Amino acid sequence: MIELYSIRDVARILAVQESRLRYWTQTGFVGPTVRKGGRFYYTFCDLVAVKAAKDLLAANIPLQKVRKNVEALKKALPNDAHPTSKLRVCSDGDTIVALADDIAFHPISGQVVMAFNLPSFGAHINEVLAMPRVSPAQIGQSSSRSAFGDDAAPSAVEDSPTEANGGTTAYRHFVEACAAEDRGDSESAEHLFRQALDLEPNMAAALTNLGNLVHRQGELEEARRLYERAIEHDPSQPEARYNLANLLEDMGETELAIAELRKVCAAAPEFADAHYNLGLMLAQVGGTAQARQFLERYLELDGASDWALHARAYLDQIAA
Repeated sequence: MIELYSIRDVARILAVQESRLRYWTQTGFVGPTVRKGGRFYYTFCDLVAVKAAKDLLAANIPLQKVRKNVEALKKALPNDAHPTSKLRVCSDGDTIVALADDIAFHPISGQVVMAFNLPSFGAHINEVLAMPRVSPAQIGQSSSRSAFGDDAAPSAVEDSPTEANGGTTAYRHFVEACAAEDRGDSESAEHLFRQALDLEPNMAAALTNLGNLVHRQGELEEARRLYERAIEHDPSQPEARYNLANLLEDMGETELAIAELRKVCAAAPEFADAHYNLGLMLAQVGGTAQARQFLERYLELDGASDWALHARAYLDQIAA
């Protein structure tokens, strides 16, 4: 059976934000190739391609060359490649090859900018997936889980800006905005996300990230419009709908928030935070039986986190 990985798994394994992975998929750069139950999943080969793309971008290789390298890698890898395959992936930034470990490799340029063995990468995957997920800290005074963090909590990715076709692109602004946000420079991040959207108004990942920024600033109506635009252009993106639900609760529209969270839980059943927030909201409006169902589901998905203590406390209150 082929091992499949969700976008959340890939974010944890490679320390890449889910929004960035979604953007790469949107633009046809690199992404999942298996569709199952209405959702897309990454194979191990897809995961290797994403790692290669991330490593090459980190080495300041222009996006056009990275795309060419990744396409070559997909052709070089056997379809049944798995974590124990005795392969080594190398690139000098101009060419990329996948070779057996016992074959000497010397790039044409004499300089390797990206290289990794599949067995060691496979061990890293297993190690990361075996670790408990770390939940983000609560933002603001709401008792709900934050709308601004990733459940997988990948560490910051310091990708350098890249260029495609030698010009300024929406992608370049998006990458720079993500890097600024990682540094805590919200003002620059907002400016760059807006520049990206000026060039590509339908970029759902940028719409969601910008929505998060203005939501933090208290610009609720604008945040709502941004989340709704993100959902319009990428209905399968659960983060935008999840953040919209939290925003609606902040605006006092709890019933609408519950409806949005139900959609998130149905479309992304492993989105732990959505189950947690939906459980709390249902408890607030008197739906204790359903609240218990969603809080118990949250504990199944993320029972080792600090937030699990809060979930158990709410379950005790419901039972009392």
